[in-house]
Amino acid sequence: MRERVVVAMSGGVDSSVAAALLVERGYEVVGVGLRLADRLPGEAESFHRGCCAPRDLADARAVAARLGFPFYAMDAREAFRGAVVEGFAEAYLRGRTPNPCVDCNQEVKFHHLAERARALGAGRLATGHYARRVTAGGRLTLARSADRAKDQTYFLFGLTQAQLALAMFPLGDMEKRQVREAARRLGLPNAEKPESQEICFVPEGDYRRFLDRERPGWRRAGRIVDGDGNVLGAHEGVAEFTVGQRRGLGLGGGEPRFVVRLDSDTATVVAGRREELHRERFLVERVRWSLPIGREGRRLLVQVRHRQRPVPCLVRPRPGRAAEVVPEDPPALGAVAPGQAAVFYEGEVLQGGGWVAGE
Repeated sequence: MRERVVVAMSGGVDSSVAAALLVERGYEVVGVGLRLADRLPGEAESFHRGCCAPRDLADARAVAARLGFPFYAMDAREAFRGAVVEGFAEAYLRGRTPNPCVDCNQEVKFHHLAERARALGAGRLATGHYARRVTAGGRLTLARSADRAKDQTYFLFGLTQAQLALAMFPLGDMEKRQVREAARRLGLPNAEKPESQEICFVPEGDYRRFLDRERPGWRRAGRIVDGDGNVLGAHEGVAEFTVGQRRGLGLGGGEPRFVVRLDSDTATVVAGRREELHRERFLVERVRWSLPIGREGRRLLVQVRHRQRPVPCLVRPRPGRAAEVVPEDPPALGAVAPGQAAVFYEGEVLQGGGWVAGE
């Protein structure tokens, strides 16, 4: 009997080609897509864009029909709202910089799809992520994909050993251009479908509109001050800002100022010079280690943004699933904002990651 594999299909070209490659390799493929949101009152379609919207599930179904395997849509709206949308809104209101794609992958996609895979009698779960699963020190972890520009291991640091044991990443050794070429060769109906670079439930990056919808009355006026407490200006709500932001402060000319700290309790935005953004050390909380690094810590490469070049840092484990990070070159790491994902690598291999704690 052929091995059965469930493929997570979002309707995009990556997951479609992942499914097609597994069909070519002789697996019995079952496609599953996640229904994450409904239409909003007064809107022509779901507010989701580029991932798991109703039209995207229709694209996934068309690919499955083309390749001759079954496709099912799974209702994950409640889980997505609780684990991703609600958490994202609350984080912004607390002056943090959340990364909803990490929560979505860990708490929604891999969790619910793994359950569905087992229910369908499948031993593996495949996705269209650009990552490679590897074994190191007797444990499973991830290594960067062949296409470094598309590498998505940053978003997958929270996967457990059980989730990694199920996972397959057929695109890990491919470049994006090869994926497009494969889609054309196979005649997939979404071969030329463009990618979305925005958060799927925040269309066009409009956070104000998102918060107006999710948290009416969120605006709370406050002050913009410098590091000494001198008032520089005013604002309508700390959720309009993120640490490291330069534009939109409305402070006029003079020396460039950046958001260096947010205090949601007092509705205060602290602005300062670029060098005030640099952190000599910071704490990462809720750390998940794919590979233990020892009590004394180790020199690792650290990323606090997806497309950032990793920076060498000394990483030391701390009690309570925490880690202290000491960058060798703080300016190279740039702004480090509470709520960001901090992900640790040794060379190409993922070691673990967590969330930047507040100051």
